[in-house]
Amino acid sequence: MSRSDTARSQQDEPADPEEPVVTKETPIPWKQVLPLVAMRLAEPINLTLILPFMYRMIEDFDIADSPKDISHYSSILYMSFSISQTLTIMHWGRLSDRIGRRPVLIAGLIGILAVSVLFGFTKTFAMAVVVRMATGVFAGNGAVMKSAMAEIADDTNRSRMMALLPLTWNVGSMVGSGIGGVFSNPAEQFPGLFGNFKLFIYFPYLLPCLMGSTVAAYGLAVGLFNFKETLILKPTQPTHEEAASEQPAAAGGSTEVSPLLAQPTVASVAPAKQSSMRSLLTPLIIRVMVTNAIMCFAYNMCDQLYPIFAATNPRDGGLGLDPRSIGLSLGIEGIVVVYLQLVVYPRWERKYGVLYCYRRGLSFAIPYLVCMPFLSIVAAHLQTSASTLSMSYEYIGMWVILMSLMTMRITSNVMSYTSINLMITNMAPSRADLGFMNGTQQLAMSVMRIFAPAISGILWSWSIKHSLPFPFNSHFVWMLSALLVSIVLWQSFSIPESVNKFAADQPKPIVSSEEPDE
Repeated sequence: MSRSDTARSQQDEPADPEEPVVTKETPIPWKQVLPLVAMRLAEPINLTLILPFMYRMIEDFDIADSPKDISHYSSILYMSFSISQTLTIMHWGRLSDRIGRRPVLIAGLIGILAVSVLFGFTKTFAMAVVVRMATGVFAGNGAVMKSAMAEIADDTNRSRMMALLPLTWNVGSMVGSGIGGVFSNPAEQFPGLFGNFKLFIYFPYLLPCLMGSTVAAYGLAVGLFNFKETLILKPTQPTHEEAASEQPAAAGGSTEVSPLLAQPTVASVAPAKQSSMRSLLTPLIIRVMVTNAIMCFAYNMCDQLYPIFAATNPRDGGLGLDPRSIGLSLGIEGIVVVYLQLVVYPRWERKYGVLYCYRRGLSFAIPYLVCMPFLSIVAAHLQTSASTLSMSYEYIGMWVILMSLMTMRITSNVMSYTSINLMITNMAPSRADLGFMNGTQQLAMSVMRIFAPAISGILWSWSIKHSLPFPFNSHFVWMLSALLVSIVLWQSFSIPESVNKFAADQPKPIVSSEEPDE
């Protein structure tokens, strides 16, 4: 055995078989990662900026018979995005496997830029639904970006790099909610600045939409000029000189300029063949995707419900917050997200594994879901007492409790969604299947985003219209979500530890058709 082989074996194999190998993490290639993050910001910001003013916007449309029916229409508006995204996301994933990640990402950003501006000019509920559906068509970039990030990463930095995408999503969601809450109806909120602008008086929700489209324009510019393709589509043939220089080594000899070990280059490696759909959908992958779908359903029911719950009168089981307060309650979580995603999660994942982090995230969600509806009791007390001043102890106490629960919510989201993204990526048998695997996962999540808002809105409206005992009162949707998350947590213990490793980079057995020389 040569000295290089001996050194390699000593590095790869620990002296003690039970002692884990400590591998130095590869530096993150920021020149590729930062443009990807900039492009990723556009979707969550433009998706969530409508949440703080959605209740007020539907009131302005004058389509609901009573305030208790607003949740019906908000559910339709919210799920219209997911319907169109579900119908198109698999096509974006497969298209990116054929033509590359970059052109698909650029096309999606162009579409988001256009429809974001258009949404600010909507004056009817029907037009708002159509524009939101158009937004969903161009919002299939999430799965493509996961594939691109996985192609840039390796085993040593994959958890940290993959964590950047949900971090970007969560930060973008917080920023989008803040933009929607603070800058909606600017003529009323900032009369000194925008009181004389007739455009913002007639279109009170245009300003936040313009700000969201600016983020999309920035991501588009960065993607066009700084992001390079990550998918190798066609192998390039070696030149005559390169082929001639490889002949001595191929014949068993070596020269002073030829390497002792053959080093495969990108030019000489053919792209991996995509696996069939039937071979990819193994029982384990189906089990993981089913638990992911149930988790996504439960999370989305309450994510969609929260802005409606926060805006509903406390007498009906809500908090009675205005759009600015709703936006701030959603946006202030961004500080926690950065620390969780960049510091806590990578350490936990490297120490305990993806599956452990997934279970911890689910366990954080249950107390948040159970406790949140009880906060309406505090809000109702503030409404009926003299403690309605913004600086009263009761009011401050309600906000402390609210932000504690929202911190638990974002912790569960970060841990759960980051882990499920890594698990799906780890189970892809080859890099050529990443687009399909991530697209299938995104499809399952999009389907849940269709049904979750609809069911959540119907159940919330039903529960506050009828004087039923606990848990069928205003607590019903929250308790149902907590039950579903508990089922997912229980099912997660049947998932094997093999999901902690990236399967595409694991050594495959080499089957040779040639007989050995005698």
